[in-house]
Amino acid sequence: MTLSKKFTTSLITISLVASSIVGTAFASETPKSDSKIAVSGNTKNPRNIIFMVGDGMGPSYNSAYRHFADNPDTKEIEPTAFDQYLKGQQKTDPNDPKENVTDSAAGATAFSTGQKTYNGAISVDENKKKLKSVLEQAKEDGKSTGLVVTSEITDATPAAYASHVDDRDKKDEIAKQFYNEKINGEHTVDVLLGGGQKYFGSQNGNLQKKFKKDGYDVVHNKNALKNAKSDKILGLFADENMPLQIDAPNKNPKLVDMQKSALQRLEKNKKGFFLMVEGSSIDKSGHPNDITGVMSEMSGFEDAFKNATSYAKSHPDTLVVATADHSTGGLTIGKGKDYVWNPDAIKSMKHSGSYMTEQIAKGKDPKKVINEGYGFKVDENQINIISKEADKLSKLKEEDSQYETQLQALQDAIQKPINDKSHTGWTTKGHTGEDVNMYAMGAGSNKFDGLIDNTDNAKFIFSFLENKS
Repeated sequence: MTLSKKFTTSLITISLVASSIVGTAFASETPKSDSKIAVSGNTKNPRNIIFMVGDGMGPSYNSAYRHFADNPDTKEIEPTAFDQYLKGQQKTDPNDPKENVTDSAAGATAFSTGQKTYNGAISVDENKKKLKSVLEQAKEDGKSTGLVVTSEITDATPAAYASHVDDRDKKDEIAKQFYNEKINGEHTVDVLLGGGQKYFGSQNGNLQKKFKKDGYDVVHNKNALKNAKSDKILGLFADENMPLQIDAPNKNPKLVDMQKSALQRLEKNKKGFFLMVEGSSIDKSGHPNDITGVMSEMSGFEDAFKNATSYAKSHPDTLVVATADHSTGGLTIGKGKDYVWNPDAIKSMKHSGSYMTEQIAKGKDPKKVINEGYGFKVDENQINIISKEADKLSKLKEEDSQYETQLQALQDAIQKPINDKSHTGWTTKGHTGEDVNMYAMGAGSNKFDGLIDNTDNAKFIFSFLENKS
């Protein structure tokens, strides 16, 4: 069957199935045959909370990933790990005087504190007053706490759970607050795993040495993470953001590896835990319109979600929530006159557009980089265009005002063949303001049914904590 026929047939199949379940989709958390999930759904007050953020993961990302992950040997389009746990959607609007599309800082503040704020704010209100986060409340209640991300650990989403600054770019200060702020005599976060090593080194007070002195294992690769013994750990696996999963060296842990390591530590606390897990680079691939990077990071996030729901099935007092802070890039599944989207072209890719751009920007031969990164032959004319854009970039210094614009022009040229062959469209390099999907399972998950506000995530979690889960 051709891709076009398969796509059309599958859409008809999905429509028929959807019409048969629409009356019960939000009333039933999971299939009745799964007794373990049913038990967890009847547990009203979770002891453990795993809150997962697919940064930038708008509804079109979830739909595109379903087709990307589909088994081509079957007639049907199989559901992803997310699909059976769809509860509804959340609104993403910020409280900003000029903008009505949120950034990650305002979004994370909303679902970590339950209050809206302006874009760029990290857990402070419009008057720059500190707002308590659910992680801080969990720590006050004696629970263990963790932050696991693929970005810098000081990036907007993790920062909103354990720091308070008026500008998300104050990453040195965010790192200092991770160390300096204490609750009940302990550091606020027990498990910190991600990138951003440069904010914890000699240029910012040797914070990683201070954490180590206070009993934290400090690790920088997958093997060290695996062999670490302390229940408190600081893992910094890149100087800035961690590499995308498709491009990462073997020494790097994947998101699911970091999540498993966090759970092994946090679950030892009989009072329970709060863990925030972010697939940060879904968004960081969406901004430059890198469909290969997006699908790579969606895959990594799904693996982590599978692990989280598996954990909750065997620990019925655990709530798992997965959502997004906003969508990014205006991703469209199909472009041009043909009613076709071709994920097979994306599956053939060996590297992301961002990786190839970085390599060429460092001076590597464009033709060699393209041939090594693409899974299909790229036209010589397009390689010549890429080479011309690379030549323009080579004449600029990174501090030049036009450097970032030219870097994106180079990346656009690099990604044109895969966007064209896969029929992937984009409308912007920024965020978009549509509602985003809510997925949840386990104890207390019924609260997330229907259309909610992004602030409701924190309000629900605060209510669980107030009930001494």
